[in-house]
Amino acid sequence: MLSSSTRRKSSRGFEDKVSLLTQRVPTENINTKGLTFRAYRSIGELEKLRPAWDRLLQVVPRATIFSTWEWLSSWWHAFGDDRELLTFASFDSNGALIGLAPLSLETHRTVAGLKFRLLSLMGDGSGDSDNLDLIVRPGEEQVFMSALLEHLRNDGGWDFARFNTLPDNSPTAAILATELAQRRWTWFQHQKPGTVIDLPGNWEVYRKQLSYNERGQLGKYIRRLERKYKVAIRKCSTESELVGDLSSFVDLHQRRWQANGRPGSFVSAARRQFYRELSSQLLCREWLDLWTLELDSKAVASEFDFRYRDTVYCLQVGFDPEYSEDRVGYALRGHLLRQFINEGVSQYDFLAGDGGYKDRWGGRSRYYHNIEFALPGTRGCGYLLVLHSAAAPKEWLRRHVPPRWRSALQAIHVKLGNVLRRDVTREVSE
Repeated sequence: MLSSSTRRKSSRGFEDKVSLLTQRVPTENINTKGLTFRAYRSIGELEKLRPAWDRLLQVVPRATIFSTWEWLSSWWHAFGDDRELLTFASFDSNGALIGLAPLSLETHRTVAGLKFRLLSLMGDGSGDSDNLDLIVRPGEEQVFMSALLEHLRNDGGWDFARFNTLPDNSPTAAILATELAQRRWTWFQHQKPGTVIDLPGNWEVYRKQLSYNERGQLGKYIRRLERKYKVAIRKCSTESELVGDLSSFVDLHQRRWQANGRPGSFVSAARRQFYRELSSQLLCREWLDLWTLELDSKAVASEFDFRYRDTVYCLQVGFDPEYSEDRVGYALRGHLLRQFINEGVSQYDFLAGDGGYKDRWGGRSRYYHNIEFALPGTRGCGYLLVLHSAAAPKEWLRRHVPPRWRSALQAIHVKLGNVLRRDVTREVSE
């Protein structure tokens, strides 16, 4: 095993080998292909764009709630302390906002002791956001993406970028991949699974989509509850209800996980702050769907959903383990799906994660795109090549890595030994 001093020397050696980055000066305002690009570096400054931001979202048909000011500002206030805001806005010749790239910078540290400047989508990194994307007026995606990458090429403040959970139907994701390939930048892409239910306009039609067994279960548990308890299912609809309902939800969620010997999501103070601010903002926009199931006036199950356009997103659920035999979580979800269908909701989105229990509800698989990229011949490029070559077969290396880099990678692997390989292999697996 390498000593700590040897690892430090090895890290410096690695940085010397792959640090071919030329000095570039970041710019605040540039004109590219008829567009004016501006960088926003504080949340207060970015807030001035809210009216234009809302107008832009109205014309982007595939926009989700994860691209709204409400979501991203709440997330930033909770999780942004160790990050630097670097959001790019693009304006046409009339001054209208046509594109927004909500990005941030953070220090990415490896087990081997290396530090890199990571550029990522605002909202990523805490495990709370999916469907993150660049927000671009339809028809302007190509020119916006080209201008953004040109700006990043001239800005030396980042080492590599990691754009996670881009929706599978995102036009900007497809154009980003094409642009990166054409520019011969170093880039990698992989998919992350998710599950969504396409809801028909009729409850009975939905029931017929399920297995025979599941159809019977839908009504069984709620009827059994009604025989044993006084049942109430209600939605949080006022600010006065929010504090108590959110507290009840957090408590039920924690009980569920702690019963399985796990700490639960809300052991994090930052996540509790995020949910408090987010809930208040979503409630004001009538986007919050926070539901509670009560038995004899006692909260036993809760589901934290939110609604944007014709989609309901299921973020978290919680239930009291003492009532697990009553299947209170199942009963609540069955009731909500019927409610959503009656209200004209077209999709119930489970967000990221493998199907598993979600399949029994009639969910179909979907995928998110995770795209990593760096400028060729830079520190970030070298790191991504090492990261993705650690678990790659030799044939992959021959197809994707230029000969001059293959020899460098071999030298890096030999020099850093198991420390770096362990590090990057773990990152690939995550």
